[in-house]
Amino acid sequence: MKQILITGDRSGSGKTSITLALTALLAKKHRVQTFKVGMDYIDPSYLAAASCRPCRNLDSFALSTAQIQEIYSYGCRGADIAIVEGVRGLYEGAEALTDLGSTAAIAKELDLPVILVVSAQSITRSAAALVKGFQYFDPKVRIVGVILNNVKGGTHKAKAVAAIEHYCGVPVIGAIPRMEEMQLTMRHLGLVPYREGTGKGDFDLRIRAITEMIDQYVDLDRLLSLMKESNVPVQESPSFERTIAPDVTIGVAFDEAFNFYYADLFDVLASLGAKPVMFSPVHDSLPDADGYIIGGGYPELYARELESNQKMRDAIRTVSKNKTPIYAECGGLMYLTDRIILKAGWQGDPEEHTYAMCGVFSGETRMPARRVVSYVTGTSDATSLFGQAQFHGHEFHHSDVVLSSRTRYAYQLSRGIGIHDNLDGAVIDNTLGSYTHLHPVGSRGMFEHFVRLCRQKR
Repeated sequence: MKQILITGDRSGSGKTSITLALTALLAKKHRVQTFKVGMDYIDPSYLAAASCRPCRNLDSFALSTAQIQEIYSYGCRGADIAIVEGVRGLYEGAEALTDLGSTAAIAKELDLPVILVVSAQSITRSAAALVKGFQYFDPKVRIVGVILNNVKGGTHKAKAVAAIEHYCGVPVIGAIPRMEEMQLTMRHLGLVPYREGTGKGDFDLRIRAITEMIDQYVDLDRLLSLMKESNVPVQESPSFERTIAPDVTIGVAFDEAFNFYYADLFDVLASLGAKPVMFSPVHDSLPDADGYIIGGGYPELYARELESNQKMRDAIRTVSKNKTPIYAECGGLMYLTDRIILKAGWQGDPEEHTYAMCGVFSGETRMPARRVVSYVTGTSDATSLFGQAQFHGHEFHHSDVVLSSRTRYAYQLSRGIGIHDNLDGAVIDNTLGSYTHLHPVGSRGMFEHFVRLCRQKR
């Protein structure tokens, strides 16, 4: 199997659009398995659509080396090519003096060759100095080729390519001109995650436009020649091994409002004897299940529709009061509050709007608020539906959830903000709502406790 990692010199380098296009091009003739570095949902949704295989996340902050290797090996089954997309710049991570959480850490842990995407706007010879610096910063990271982006004209390209290949000793396998149409395409795609059945035709048109552009300017054969050729080690997959027949049903909210899930979640649930049943809080009635998961997403964009489905909101409040286990992450947490308040000025609307939500937690969600993007570490107490555990996760939100002073919290955070004063995981009965996103492999024991509780409360 051929393997490569594609990363950028910085955020905004163009690596996402380039990786997406290369995936779509290669998937025409090969079985391509994609991975995304970091705890991210949107890029993986597009990579999965382009490859027609679930994209899986790799993150050295939330996962151990053994777990990263296990996910990689499990995901690569039956694939001809593995493409890993980096996050932000190659060396950006959780800390200043280590590569924890970085793309570089994943490149080293999986021994992957690296293609560096460089935004070459307004630089030529300096591009060689930049690449040289990336090479020397950590010699254990094997940069084997460069793709230049935002190139203007033939002279610009010729000087930058000659300088990099002379001073850095690696080939430039692509030089992509500045194209406003590609920027507009990616800006549109980046607004919401791709979801099968929603906007698929529009996605196909836009990805076709990107691939046609990239196909003209990247040497695909040269890219294939630079990939690592080896067999991915076949190893045991304890996180995914199905040891018991399905005997528990878990309702999973999945629609345009809630779709932030890691692909591994569904494999982990299956390994624990739980069968996921999808439902839409926007459109459906609540299905009968032994427990429920309401993931992240954009409930604020569909607040009117969520409010209109009162039958769903009432049913969720009822099953929560009946102590059926419910786990809600971020957008799911917002949905379980009394109301979502969209302040005047949000998305250009001069008026404030308030929408009734489920009312499981006494309190409200306010948007917009300060933007929070952070890795999270903490502990879960023994009384929560996840049991006593230590965890590593991630929070990313632009809202404030303000709950009653009587609210009990199951999480104590040592890193991150959470809902209130480093407290997260609001609890009522057997319902837990948090801003913290958990990786299902890194926190498998917590999900095992959740499924066990669903089995007991059935």
